[in-house]
Amino acid sequence: MGFQETFQALSDPTRREILALLKDGARTAGDIAAQFAMTGATVSHHLAVLRQAGLIDQDKRGKFIYYELNMTVLDEITGWIAGLRGGDAT
Repeated sequence: MGFQETFQALSDPTRREILALLKDGARTAGDIAAQFAMTGATVSHHLAVLRQAGLIDQDKRGKFIYYELNMTVLDEITGWIAGLRGGDAT
């Protein structure tokens, strides 16, 4: 996964909203879809793009798949941006 794929995933406002929902903890696709006026298939597509970019992880718990933020990738992005600003790029 490279920054190009990550930033491409972040360029969509719906995907950014999904990430904002996940900052409070893991959610199922149904929980996420309930927050948007779009089909479940469209939400699934957005989740797939976010997974491919490494921005979210999924965890199967019983019958449900939970999605959560992948903080490692977000930390890499933050570090890179901090480096551009003259901060410590860790």
